[in-house]
Amino acid sequence: MKIATFNINNVNRRLPNLLRWLRAAKPDVVALQELKSTDEDFPVQAINKAGYRAVWRGQKSWNGVALLARNADPVLIRTELPGGRGDHEARYIEAAVNGIIITSIYLPNGNPQPGPKFDYKLAWLRRLKSHAAKFIKQEMPVVLAGDYNVAPTELDIYPTRSWDKDALIQPKSRAAFKSLVDQGWVDALRALHPEKPMFTFWDYKRNRWARDAGLRLDHLLLSPALAPRLTKAGVDRKIRSEEGASDHAPAWIVLK
Repeated sequence: MKIATFNINNVNRRLPNLLRWLRAAKPDVVALQELKSTDEDFPVQAINKAGYRAVWRGQKSWNGVALLARNADPVLIRTELPGGRGDHEARYIEAAVNGIIITSIYLPNGNPQPGPKFDYKLAWLRRLKSHAAKFIKQEMPVVLAGDYNVAPTELDIYPTRSWDKDALIQPKSRAAFKSLVDQGWVDALRALHPEKPMFTFWDYKRNRWARDAGLRLDHLLLSPALAPRLTKAGVDRKIRSEEGASDHAPAWIVLK
């Protein structure tokens, strides 16, 4: 079973890129982020034609998350992260596919920091940790997939000082991510590639793709009940080089 996470950065604008990748990579489940589409404008017909069924939560101009399943109907569980009274941003969706619970997470960016946006990011991470703890306690097979907007360690960012003030690499961001993982989650890409950068994001600015000046922001965390089934993990880097590409590339795992 192949499961991927892909920040598509506008699903309608980059629909041709998405469909080409689906045909080539044939993932069984895809977590999409940053749809930048209303619920009504989500391209469900084109996705169905490609052999996928979908559940999604859109938001005009910003955010938006979806889960696609190949030749299967994802069973929707929830469309928001618990504990966020008054939080109307479309950043979380959760569904079951073939006996596995899979999320699509679009964690807040948090810039500029310090400030309210960074506080929201850290609060969101606390909510995610609280919800994730229930999966661990119940020993459920779960993949927490998504764009976490956190580069967890120095290995997850190219050598630079230009991001030093960015919310993506702040000590508090990294500590919150580590606290989540320390519940017992397995960071799949890092588990199989402990010494490689495995970048998933290259900013459009300053020629960063050509220079391979990337960050690893997109993660697939496996619950202890699922981690023994992990056999492969990777990043489809070449997708980032296509015309009209997202600034992210898909990260993926294979489970036996």
